[in-house]
Amino acid sequence: MASIRGVGVSNPWLKKNPFMSMWLSGANSVANSARGRVAAEAKRQSTTAMTKSTNDMFSIWTGALTSAAPSKRKKKR
Repeated sequence: MASIRGVGVSNPWLKKNPFMSMWLSGANSVANSARGRVAAEAKRQSTTAMTKSTNDMFSIWTGALTSAAPSKRKKKR
């Protein structure tokens, strides 16, 4: 009779697999790299959107406070 206390019984599903470990390590590395690139691109796009909206807002306010630009006269020949 095999011992229930674990003296002669080994479970093959609990053994470490070096190939699976290497594969998972590589997969995690690729996933983290992709996550970092996506986060950086999202930050760039949000910064660009904020800058554009701020500039638009200031141009609306300053345009309302100043008079229209004078029209250019044509030169007579």
